[in-house]
Amino acid sequence: MAVTLPTDVIDDYRRDGAVVVRGVFSPADLAAAEQGIEAVLADLGPVAKRASAAEDGAFVEDFCRWADVPAIEAFARTSPAAEVAGALTGSSTVRLFHDHVLVKEAGTRQRTPWHQDLPYYNIEGTQQTSVWLPVDPVPADASLQVVAGSHRGPWYLPRTFLDGRAKWFPEGTLADLPDIEGDPERFPVLAWALDPGDAVFFDMLALHGAPGFEGPGRRRVLSLRFVGDDVVHAPRPWDTSPPFPGLADELAPGAPLDHPLFPVLWRAEPS
Repeated sequence: MAVTLPTDVIDDYRRDGAVVVRGVFSPADLAAAEQGIEAVLADLGPVAKRASAAEDGAFVEDFCRWADVPAIEAFARTSPAAEVAGALTGSSTVRLFHDHVLVKEAGTRQRTPWHQDLPYYNIEGTQQTSVWLPVDPVPADASLQVVAGSHRGPWYLPRTFLDGRAKWFPEGTLADLPDIEGDPERFPVLAWALDPGDAVFFDMLALHGAPGFEGPGRRRVLSLRFVGDDVVHAPRPWDTSPPFPGLADELAPGAPLDHPLFPVLWRAEPS
């Protein structure tokens, strides 16, 4: 089903690097997302991780499950998420880069630290975006937070979440994160209360994080990462997060992501 976004939504996204899109996802879309999340939790994959210290609750993440969890693939292919991604990024083609399941159980105190996604990845380009879709109601004080305008750069040094190691770019090669909470005028933070059917779309270079989740209930999120026309392969001399083993042998540096790992989900109609 075609989706028409108001011009101000697209303008807000391009200004801020993030925007909330409300009521776009149908009950069938949400059912597929929830089914996919639960299937992942029942059988975690090889790169799944507990992203919280044991004393700080239960925060579980898993990646790249669409090929073996049919509900996630169905959501990616049939929901309007990819079409919205195309409208926001101005791309004529939208591919799936990867899926990401994030679940915080009630009582999880662990914060998702401030970070950018793009420095963890093996890609470069501006026509990319992620959707952050909760299948449970999320109050604003437990929701995704994004620093408005941070998608314009610079890149900051990616670190491991629990122990702060520079596991990717070597120490000193990129700037360390600024004190976001300490300078709210310089780093204005966006956050939204979300009901099922609402989602946040955000640029992969935008600084973002999330508080813990007190409850009630759970905070189950399916996030899909989308890449468009100008995104190219950028092999790294280290394992990226998530890793794509062997991809560097199949795609040259600077090549478009024309590969079965990254299926086309949406194309613009010829004008």
